[in-house]
Amino acid sequence: MNPKAFHAMSYGVYVVSTWDNGRPTGCTANCAAQITAAPATVMVSINKDNYTNKCIAECGHFAISILAENSDPSIIGTFGFRSGKDFDKFADVPYAVKDALPVVTDSCAYIACRVINTMDSPTHTVFLGEVIGADVLSDNPPMTYAYYHGVIKGKTAKNAPTYLADEAQPAGKYVCSVCGHVYTGNIPFEQLPEDWACPICGQPKSVFKKA
Repeated sequence: MNPKAFHAMSYGVYVVSTWDNGRPTGCTANCAAQITAAPATVMVSINKDNYTNKCIAECGHFAISILAENSDPSIIGTFGFRSGKDFDKFADVPYAVKDALPVVTDSCAYIACRVINTMDSPTHTVFLGEVIGADVLSDNPPMTYAYYHGVIKGKTAKNAPTYLADEAQPAGKYVCSVCGHVYTGNIPFEQLPEDWACPICGQPKSVFKKA
């Protein structure tokens, strides 16, 4: 089986958010889809190792913020490569409460849901949600998974359904040891200021390793 065949399927880039005892939390996801139109229902697939999985199960609600092509790429890293258990992901990410759920404002649309069913798999929980609210926040085109990889040069978190453990790193390039982002800027990596940070996960220059 060639797992790269799954990359030919359509994926978006989303922040799935919920409440953690009154504190907003969430994670990056690429597997979400509308299931029915009337009543409107959608599904999201969340890894069981993600703290957000536990929070959605306890809260019973979740929101999907659909990121746009011009959304700040650091949002993806903040929600995709850190754990909400010990890190406040919304501390530096603007959000608004929409339909009683936290929503990333730097997105093109959101969908708020009440959990009505779940499906268990060995590594992920699929949450089926009845839509309780939705709105378009901008006319910017939604970010696709292909755009994230091809244009932003982002990498896949290990908890994502599409993660490939054998993704090769280009020789001679500096690679973030946290999120896998490959530095391709015009300034030589060694000449970057010491306070420079990874544009994907926000980690400092010191975590980059030469491949």
